[in-house]
Amino acid sequence: MPRFTIHVRGEWLTVPCRDVSCTIRWLGAEALRRYTKNKPDNGGIRSVKDTRFVARRCQGRGLLDPDDTIEDVLEDNDFVELGDEYNPHSCCYLLLDGNSLTSADLVSLGKGLHKIKVRKTVWILFSILLLLFIAYSPLVYQEIKLAKCVVYGITTGFGKFARTVIPVSKLNELQENLIRSHSAGVGSPLSPERTRMLLALRINVLAKGHSGISLETLHKMIEAFNASCLSYVPEKGTVGASGDLAPLSHLALGLMGEGKMWSPMSGWADAKYVLEAHGLKPISLKPKEGLALINGTQMITSLGAEAVERAQAVARQADIIAALTLEVLKGTTKAFDSDIHKLRPHPGQKEVALRFRSLLDSDHHPSEIAESHRFCDRVQDAYTLRCCPQVHGVVNDTIDFVKNIINTEINSATDNPMVFAERGETISGGNFHGEYPAKALDYLSIAVHELASISERRIERLCNPSLSELPAFLVNDGGLNSGFMIAHCTAAALVSENKVLCHPSSVDSLSTSAATEDHVSMGGWAARKALRVVEHVEQVLSIELLAACQGIEFLRPLRTTTPLEKAYDLVRTVVKPWIKDRFMAADIEAVHQLLLDQKVWSVAQPYIEKYRMEHIPESRPSSPTAFSLESPASPRKRVRLE
Repeated sequence: MPRFTIHVRGEWLTVPCRDVSCTIRWLGAEALRRYTKNKPDNGGIRSVKDTRFVARRCQGRGLLDPDDTIEDVLEDNDFVELGDEYNPHSCCYLLLDGNSLTSADLVSLGKGLHKIKVRKTVWILFSILLLLFIAYSPLVYQEIKLAKCVVYGITTGFGKFARTVIPVSKLNELQENLIRSHSAGVGSPLSPERTRMLLALRINVLAKGHSGISLETLHKMIEAFNASCLSYVPEKGTVGASGDLAPLSHLALGLMGEGKMWSPMSGWADAKYVLEAHGLKPISLKPKEGLALINGTQMITSLGAEAVERAQAVARQADIIAALTLEVLKGTTKAFDSDIHKLRPHPGQKEVALRFRSLLDSDHHPSEIAESHRFCDRVQDAYTLRCCPQVHGVVNDTIDFVKNIINTEINSATDNPMVFAERGETISGGNFHGEYPAKALDYLSIAVHELASISERRIERLCNPSLSELPAFLVNDGGLNSGFMIAHCTAAALVSENKVLCHPSSVDSLSTSAATEDHVSMGGWAARKALRVVEHVEQVLSIELLAACQGIEFLRPLRTTTPLEKAYDLVRTVVKPWIKDRFMAADIEAVHQLLLDQKVWSVAQPYIEKYRMEHIPESRPSSPTAFSLESPASPRKRVRLE
């Protein structure tokens, strides 16, 4: 009988299917029924029958049509994620002002957690400037038209055609032709989440008021975002200067009512009909508006924002996983002594060492595993254990560096020409060049890869009986059972693939547009590579976490420290101990989801912060702070609500 593993609100459920001619809608309803069955409050679901959901493959994140039959779209043992249907009317608002959006905010927007708007209250200075810029920019163009001035992209062609003057009667057509001709991307479309991020970021840049776009066009873009009407945007085709022209043109094309568009209500359909279904009108471009919609680094930056946020999440969870491995391998904690790291005070190194001390020095109960080998004759551990603060530390510092560049880019005007309404001028420049985020994301790939590289070596030590006191490949009855043998091979394959992906794309440049764009950043590939590298790192660390938890089984009844036991218990909520060989890909995927949801961090963070307050005087709050070790306080949201 075929079985499918369904992810519902943080839990994995196995759903057998007697009749594969049933629909995806039936599979989702059955998963919800099983989810609510053992919940005292039905898991917050009032009625399975009335609950609407979105189903997608875990592999590739492809959406599944609820009316398709299971046999047509799924294979036995496939993984499916069930999510609540996106409802644009149930979200709170996030203010976009062109100056204060963060990478974390952008990722939240991509997930559909917020609608957006531009604040218009006159008592905030930047809102006053925003309205003035957007109000007066069209007047600047009116003056240009009346004076018959020659201004790039407004009264002239583009690139090589910059000296070709366009008649006033053709200026609107010029902008529409620009969008159509530049919609030349190829490859798979961006996911709805990533397209939503792209659209939100473009709106944020336009909201700065230096792009020369009308308030009417900006409002239509915001309406499309809030209705989750998302254009078909192929992922390939940008060289990262003059901006991400091809992807942003596809984004604009859908808003014009041309090409394809997606929404939760309609799925993929002709853009014109998707907009009509949501009561929206296509954008009608005015002079300069086509250029304003496509000049910029938003493709690089939006994907880069996701990459850096995921990198930060996996980097801090890597410390917890490595600490658990050190316990299983009966390593020493001496290498994490604070006095050592004061002598080389890189911020990341000091922070990682503190996390290791907090995880391995529990005041609830000391590690029984550590006590069992306290008087062994080992002097020091292998580099993969001893040097975690140094290796993980520089990854953390690099992520902070890249995040600063990405957040600056998120709130930057990257058009050409730039409109200065208060001066009555348009000035050509080069803010569209993607070198900043391209270089930063290449650097991110190189740095975060080391988390997988060092993790794979720790997996080797866990699986190799000559390097540990554990059974070969972490399984009993070796030979009959292979245990983690090929899981380690998978980790090695991912690390090797990352080595190729870490080759920087931004060192390359190919002259385009008849040599008028004679140096480009190749930032689009840098961003896509960074995301793939981060995903591989997450998967390798998932394998290490599985292996470390399996190693714990061979050390029982001894227990480790409280925070590490919490991490172990978390894993055991989704993966059982490995008694004999079974289908392992499901286990890796389940633990990978824990890392994506940052649950490993959430169970250990309270202990890390408690240790920090007790051992670093300057980190102590001025007044007592109450928090539960069982229910870690949620981090303060960096959103502006209205």
